[in-house]
Amino acid sequence: MPLSHRSLEAFRAFVETGSVNGAADRLLRTPPQISRLLSALEEELGFPVLARHGRRLRLTREGTEFYRETELVLQAFDDAERRADQIRRGRKEHLRILVAPFISHAVINRSLAEVMKKRPRMTAQIDARVRLDIDLWVGQETFDLGIAPLPVKAGAFEVEPFLDLPMMVAMHPGHPLAARKIVTFDDFAAHPIVSTHARSLLGQHLEALCTQSGKRLDVRVEARNGVIACQMAGLDLGCCLADPFVALSSGVESLVLRPFAPQGMLRYGFLYPSWASRTEVVEEVAAEIRRTTAALAASILGGDAETFLI
Repeated sequence: MPLSHRSLEAFRAFVETGSVNGAADRLLRTPPQISRLLSALEEELGFPVLARHGRRLRLTREGTEFYRETELVLQAFDDAERRADQIRRGRKEHLRILVAPFISHAVINRSLAEVMKKRPRMTAQIDARVRLDIDLWVGQETFDLGIAPLPVKAGAFEVEPFLDLPMMVAMHPGHPLAARKIVTFDDFAAHPIVSTHARSLLGQHLEALCTQSGKRLDVRVEARNGVIACQMAGLDLGCCLADPFVALSSGVESLVLRPFAPQGMLRYGFLYPSWASRTEVVEEVAAEIRRTTAALAASILGGDAETFLI
């Protein structure tokens, strides 16, 4: 028996609101109707998704596992309904963008806004996904254009590098290294630092330098993402190795950025689904992102914007 979409919606509403009453309010139904839909879902599945603990219903282990899959299915259905509505209303220029987090403000939003000003009937959807899970999300989600640091494992998409960006050291203006034109690894290792995730490209570069030199870094704060690392560096808790675009998105206005030696490079690339042709609006947004990112890199690092493009 195929699963009922109404039962799945009731299940999602229950999980997101935490109660049958909350689900009923969201879906404009009565609590008994929601209860019947949840019971029907369990009959269709052949296993319990909810269990009573005292006076409350909670997800079972099977229910938790099933919900992860349900959310992906319902999100895709929501996207399809939204797109159908846009087509009915004549909005045929729609762009779905997947972007690594923390660069959207500095890079993507501005470029997309420029294109949308020229295309008043255009609509867009932007989703951010964690860089370390990039191989997972590009394989599971529907998109027209992805933007992310490389490398990315091969999949059902085409990878097109477009920008090389050097890693930089971020710090408070009062930090001793802020007066340097270039911060060497020896300089960096002589001061407390804010570290990023060891699996990140930044963390891997530092680990390789530590292995080569035999030095150990004085980690004062461990930050799990680049924005937090830059924010803590801005509070003068240590310097950090950073992606310049992430540093600009951190919200720290007084952050000082200095070149790092030996230089580590970050390569950005576009991801295009191989099963779909590139539309005119996809090409236009990609071209605007190329122009904007190159100009931004030149403003941060100096020099000609063309030198950063691939």
